Amino acid sequence: MAIITDNVVRDFTLKPANDKFSSEAMPLMQRVVHVAAIAAADAESVDREARFPKAAIDAAREYGLLGAQIPIEFGGESASIHDIAEMCYALGRACASTAMIVAMHQTKVACLVRHGRGSAWHEQLMRRIAAEQMLLASSTTEGNNGGNIRSSAAAIARTETGISLLRDATVISYGAEADGVMTIARRADDAGASDQVLVVFTKDDYTLTPTLGWETLGMRGTCSTGFELRASGRADQVFAEAYDRIHAQTMTPVAHLSWSSAWAGIAAAAVERAQAFVRKAARGAGGQMPPGAAHFTSAKRSLTKLRAMIATHLDAYTAHEFDERALTSLDFQSSINLLKVEASELAVETVMSAMRACGLSGYRNDGDFTLGRHLRDVLSAPLMINNDRILANIGTANLMSPVPASLRD
Repeated sequence: MAIITDNVVRDFTLKPANDKFSSEAMPLMQRVVHVAAIAAADAESVDREARFPKAAIDAAREYGLLGAQIPIEFGGESASIHDIAEMCYALGRACASTAMIVAMHQTKVACLVRHGRGSAWHEQLMRRIAAEQMLLASSTTEGNNGGNIRSSAAAIARTETGISLLRDATVISYGAEADGVMTIARRADDAGASDQVLVVFTKDDYTLTPTLGWETLGMRGTCSTGFELRASGRADQVFAEAYDRIHAQTMTPVAHLSWSSAWAGIAAAAVERAQAFVRKAARGAGGQMPPGAAHFTSAKRSLTKLRAMIATHLDAYTAHEFDERALTSLDFQSSINLLKVEASELAVETVMSAMRACGLSGYRNDGDFTLGRHLRDVLSAPLMINNDRILANIGTANLMSPVPASLRD
């Protein structure tokens, strides 16, 4: 199945302000194009001011993007993982912070859709997301765990009226702007660090006290501030399924596919600027290619490889989406984790090649061919759930996996 198309956001066109969303009148990807146009217009100031991309997220609400993945029976559109990947790619070409916010939100929604069925509370939340276009934040990093999602310090406490949680969340991306937060925690006070549950709270369930700022090189608009999260709610807000299953079947694959698509979008935008620069330079020199033209070829080649890699993993995930045994297999888990590692490194390589193609024009922060924001944003990719940690974990697991004996294995 074709994915990550070149013409999704070929021409950003702002919509009329009074043009209201209608899923029947306007296909999903056409709505994504409109949202991407708004995100692109705001991207420079979002980065410069390190502010939440409110205009783009408001547009995503208006056009129904935040609830698109919710099943039709609960008021959504049953958007597929392919749809979500295309959405993240298109938004990545426009504004990296907007794309990453949407990617993280859609990962939380995917967990809710797959693992919340049968729970009256979670099904009602799905209806609310579809109707109100609620934005869900993620809290998976805490204290000194260094981004190790499969180890929690904070625990769910059972009270007479329900549950409570106190969490030192060193990062909650766009937490202050979200309508709810999905977080992991130890099942109980006496549970081990890896005996985890997933729980979701809506905004009236919790308070956030800022503890760390967000003055960063790139992805500045994600506003990934640290907070003390103090929450309370009903016992049925905790997912019945153990987090280790949710992590393997949904959280990891959807996160890595949507993040990779967002990074590919950033890379595509950089390649497009490099292409425009090389064309202009060649016209000005009577058809003679500029010195950096070979770097443009490298950038285009690595972008092609990146897009193909994502497409292959999208197809692999959808082929086994409801096969729990396949999704939890060592081969699939290694592959989907390596996607994150390889896509993040390749996205950085692509943007760097594009900048070298543009030379000083790409290095400058002004002018039509500036690529500073793209490079700063994409440099977050290998550090977001650090690649070294992933490779160390995969290395140990792969010692038990046989080396394929043929090309068909």
